[in-house]
Amino acid sequence: MTEILILGAGYAGMTAATALAARTRKRDDVRITLVNPQTRFTERLRLHQTAAGEEVADFQIPDMIEGMGVEFVQGWVTAIDAAAQTVLVDGARTLRYDTLVYALGSVADTESVPGVADHAHTLYNLAEARQLASRLHRLEAGAHVVVCGTGLTGVESSAELADRYPGLRVTLLGRAEPGAALSEKARTYLQDGLARLGVTVRTGVEVAKVGPDTVEFVGGDYLPADVVLWTAGVRVSPLAEQAGLTVDDRGRIITDTVLRSVSHPNVYAIGDAAAVRQNYGVIHGTCQSGMPTGAHVALSIALDLKGKQPKPFRFGYFHLPISLGRGDAVVQFTRPDDSANRFVLTGKRAVSYKEAVNAAPWDVFTRVKKYGAVASAVWRKGGRSTRIEAA
Repeated sequence: MTEILILGAGYAGMTAATALAARTRKRDDVRITLVNPQTRFTERLRLHQTAAGEEVADFQIPDMIEGMGVEFVQGWVTAIDAAAQTVLVDGARTLRYDTLVYALGSVADTESVPGVADHAHTLYNLAEARQLASRLHRLEAGAHVVVCGTGLTGVESSAELADRYPGLRVTLLGRAEPGAALSEKARTYLQDGLARLGVTVRTGVEVAKVGPDTVEFVGGDYLPADVVLWTAGVRVSPLAEQAGLTVDDRGRIITDTVLRSVSHPNVYAIGDAAAVRQNYGVIHGTCQSGMPTGAHVALSIALDLKGKQPKPFRFGYFHLPISLGRGDAVVQFTRPDDSANRFVLTGKRAVSYKEAVNAAPWDVFTRVKKYGAVASAVWRKGGRSTRIEAA
């Protein structure tokens, strides 16, 4: 029996589990086990909506994999012994593997800046989003919410909160201007959208410390804050480095061309926890890139089980959809290297497009389960997107 153990059931891990189950469903010599701390699938693309007090769908992982031949183990991965090929769950249960798929993702970096862990909210799981929603619900009109980080999460969160709570003062701050990587048209629309929602934007600042009611900047200036949301930076689990796998300076597992660990060939790394290099550089962690890594690993493992050589992973970016509250959005289409091209969607069309993107992952999982389709991510030249093809 070949034991395949998948750690993490986010976008990348769920894609790997469902696609691999579909590829191996006719084999009785393969056992797939999926480990995750929660039974609920976390739609990270919608956590800013949950933080604003909106109800989102409750997708249960055991329901999704029911009948697929995948065993689900609920628990926290606490240690990996790469030499013994075992994983410790909740400090008590030991799981053995022949092939390991490492998809533990990332969390907010609350350690680099003093006070963040004690005084700021983050948005990297459902519990954190709900905690922030509860806090915001208790605020009085005029209270000040400061969102630290002008990246995608910071922009969407500040817009969502300003849209949902027009009586609050929302400030978005960071080193770079919001939408810095977008085309001029998309960047202007995004910044105008934030202004229409009443979001105050402050750039060129570096946070030195977060206090119980202030955000302090390098240089001595500060900003009063009733609530602080921290979206500036992520980190990965130290488990891979502790297990002796070769990692980069951010703790991500360095992979070869087929997404195997360069130091441990029976370990695959996908999603945010993997340092996957393409000809334009190392891909950054998003749902857009995470699901293709999961799909490719499923294909690679299936080929390896047949004694065939896995194919190199190829990926190119296609778009950057950004919500600006519930009634507005901007979509920047990109070149494969993630640089902006001239095509942009705005307004209602962008809202519809963004919603379709948010719903797409669960639709993919459902199709794989229902039809046995095999997810194989392929970047095709000519500016076309990653697509799902049947094997």
